[in-house]
Amino acid sequence: MVKSVILCQHEQILVNLLKMTGFIGEYEATLDAKGRFLLPAGFKRQLPEGEGLQFVMNRGFEKSLALYPIQNWEPLFTDISQLNDFDPKVREFRRYFLNGATLVEPDTAGRLLVPPNLKVHAQLQRDIVLVAAVNKIEIWDSNTYKQFFDSFSPEAFSKLAQEVMVPKPPSSGQ
Repeated sequence: MVKSVILCQHEQILVNLLKMTGFIGEYEATLDAKGRFLLPAGFKRQLPEGEGLQFVMNRGFEKSLALYPIQNWEPLFTDISQLNDFDPKVREFRRYFLNGATLVEPDTAGRLLVPPNLKVHAQLQRDIVLVAAVNKIEIWDSNTYKQFFDSFSPEAFSKLAQEVMVPKPPSSGQ
């Protein structure tokens, strides 16, 4: 009985991984007076066909927002749900990460609404930039995004790449 439950969980994880969407690209968009924007066609083409367009939008890092296709959000939410609730750091992380997470769907005109609390968090004005971030799309205020990159030198980028792209030693398997 336990083995079949574990097998089912592993099968579900594999199915979720196969359904996950990855993104590439960077696109400009405009928020209307109500805080809505059109998802750029370049990102729409990267979404799986035949799936309803549902997303979870939440606070990202560095004053940005994160927009997850629902099929990418679900395995992440499952992982977060399984963290140890008795650990105060877990509770703090959950509160910050999940606070403001909102299910969003395109309206009849294809626009996504940025909830007001998230718009304030990311300090979004009229002009925004949508940026691929592997399995999600980051949403930035255009000026904030430009400042972020203007302050980042090629040398700093090279050093960062060396730090984070170091090959991991093979596991011993024991």
